[in-house]
Amino acid sequence: MPAHPDAPLATSVRAALDLRRFPWIRPLVPAYTADFARVSSLFAGNPSDPSAWRQTIERVQRAANQRPALTQMLSAQLERRGAPAQARAAARLLGDPKSVAIVTGQQAGLFGGPLYTLLKAVTAIQLARRVSAEHGVPVVPVFWVDSEDHDWEEVRSATVLDAELAPVSISLDELDGAGSQPVAALTLDTGINDALAELESRLATTEFTAETLAALRKRYTPGAGFASAFAGWIDDLLGPLGLVVFEAADPAGKPFVAELFAHELENPGRTAALTNEAGARMRALGHAPQVEPAADSVALFYLDGQGRRAIKAQGANYVIGETICRAADLIVQARKQPERFSPNVLLRPLVQDRIFPNICYVAGPSELAYQAQLGTTYREFGVEMPLLFPRATATIVDSGAAKFLDKSELPLEALHARDDAALNKLLERSLPPTLEQTLEETSKRMAEQIARIKDVVTPLDPTLAGAADTTLERMRETLKSLQGKIIQAAKRKDDTLRRQFTRARAWTFPGGHPQERVVSVAYFVCRYGLHFADRLLDALPLETDKHYVITL
Repeated sequence: MPAHPDAPLATSVRAALDLRRFPWIRPLVPAYTADFARVSSLFAGNPSDPSAWRQTIERVQRAANQRPALTQMLSAQLERRGAPAQARAAARLLGDPKSVAIVTGQQAGLFGGPLYTLLKAVTAIQLARRVSAEHGVPVVPVFWVDSEDHDWEEVRSATVLDAELAPVSISLDELDGAGSQPVAALTLDTGINDALAELESRLATTEFTAETLAALRKRYTPGAGFASAFAGWIDDLLGPLGLVVFEAADPAGKPFVAELFAHELENPGRTAALTNEAGARMRALGHAPQVEPAADSVALFYLDGQGRRAIKAQGANYVIGETICRAADLIVQARKQPERFSPNVLLRPLVQDRIFPNICYVAGPSELAYQAQLGTTYREFGVEMPLLFPRATATIVDSGAAKFLDKSELPLEALHARDDAALNKLLERSLPPTLEQTLEETSKRMAEQIARIKDVVTPLDPTLAGAADTTLERMRETLKSLQGKIIQAAKRKDDTLRRQFTRARAWTFPGGHPQERVVSVAYFVCRYGLHFADRLLDALPLETDKHYVITL
């Protein structure tokens, strides 16, 4: 797998690959990074243009804010979790009216969620440092823990690789309220001890296993909040690097956005209509909309003892479950009790950017597509829309897998398939070169001899020409079968190559899925230590228009 010719790359970067090579990357992402002009109408500005950064910083600095209340809320939350001193100091920086934030976020997945959770956070930290140096303003990286989502199946499991590199899923049993209440309302029970014990039994022991498990047990303990445990674990890994972790379900944050909630209820269907209009513009540019909300949908949920429930417009009223509410009453409640409301995926970015002075959101592929549909919604609500910066995308390999990829020159994506097509091609290349030539010559000579036979027999009986063609086809099938048997014999003979291929595939595409989307943060911390995030920070380039293959 030859390295990308652009140089110089960090010594731990084995290759930098064009994102367009990977079928799981949405076409909008490479379009955004490589041909921004074609999609510029969907976004606030081009992050590769320095003037876009200057203008966005100035817009956000001028916007109305509640800095004292923000820093007070952040300080209280970080203190409750015992966040590192560096994170608390970064939170205090947001009290400076010149300061701005760079935000990213993710759902509160068990044991830190998949690797891309950390890739997002590391990208935000790197970007904050670059923008601060280039524009001379305090820039604080913020991680938004989406702790109000109620999709339990999305967050209840963590996947690790066992000693044989087989993916193993570790799942929590149902917690009280799981599936209906926001994950922030879920409390860990004694089942977390069983999950941690299973994690320990599945992980291959390394010099970092004991400290990793001790750190996890400190956060993931019976009685702890599910989302708070996640936030504390991210605190431990990235707080020393100045990342401010924010639990979005904190009731203290809701007064910041009470008017935003009220505006959504005062204009039923408006957000849905604007989103669909933007989706039509997106489709006209050749990109599928990420979401197409129903006309009666409201970009809010209602929170009560029955869970996190959708709100739907019905004439002059709203319907929550089976309860009909007067619109005027619900609007008053949004202003007086904003903690009873929770944004859906369309309103969440606006909530985030009303609370924080955000100049840029570090987005995953799906988030980039969502944001492409929200420009007019930001203007509708009077919220400053941030720039967007795609998160880093990477595959981590050990030295063995890296050597195999380098030696075999297999493209990384060739390992994605679950069949042995790539292995067969590799084995074919390992066969004596004269064998393939001999087979080709044999096939050619068969065709020549059958042609001579046809010349002789056709005058005798024209129907024999068809019989001759059929005979040639059978001979070719027999030769092809022989070639397959030779390859199978090579497979049996070259077990080492097969093992290397299988091992590299298990590393890069566990279960047939991209590593960064499957394997838990906890697995990599166990393998590389509690300073894993620091090593990623040093190893990953900030140019996120490539997929990086790295060793640590």
